Amino acid sequence: MNQSQIYKIIMISILSAISFILMLISVPLPFFPPFLKFDIADIPAYIGFILFGGGVGVLIIVIKIIIYGFLVSSEPIGPIANLLASLSYLIPIYIIYVKSKTSKSLITGIVVGTLFMTFVLSILNYFILLPLYGMILDQRAVFENVKTLVTAGIIPFNIVKGILLGVVIYIVHTKLIPILKKQKEKSTL
Repeated sequence: MNQSQIYKIIMISILSAISFILMLISVPLPFFPPFLKFDIADIPAYIGFILFGGGVGVLIIVIKIIIYGFLVSSEPIGPIANLLASLSYLIPIYIIYVKSKTSKSLITGIVVGTLFMTFVLSILNYFILLPLYGMILDQRAVFENVKTLVTAGIIPFNIVKGILLGVVIYIVHTKLIPILKKQKEKSTL
């Protein structure tokens, strides 16, 4: 195994662990249902996408969710929703950014990622996730208010989440990514 491969494995491990820890530091946002919490756990996965490509970014998200699922979660719906949110947000950002690697493409990716995540989670929450969540936790109110939860909670929450994450991603991209790219280049020498 060469130095570059060792560096990659170490970085995947570190970014996955940081992502898991950041997932634990989640906060509810005012005016939203309490089960919708904001965290910046997608930032390490974004770094993995940019430094090593899409497969590594996805791997970091999956590792984060597996660790969270085994160590923290008492039900499977939250981790599954988080996995789907992370993938539907970060993959469009990565695909759009990689084409031209400019600030404009990053911002476009953030906007598209926010809209795509909002759309995907609205549909999945309406038809699958919220009904399952209500069933598992025996919450009749969830069944009776799915439409309201999606329109008044899920949609605005994901828009706000996408924008807030986008701001952090932009800052990380401009300040931290160049440093990490230089460090990555040194590891291949």
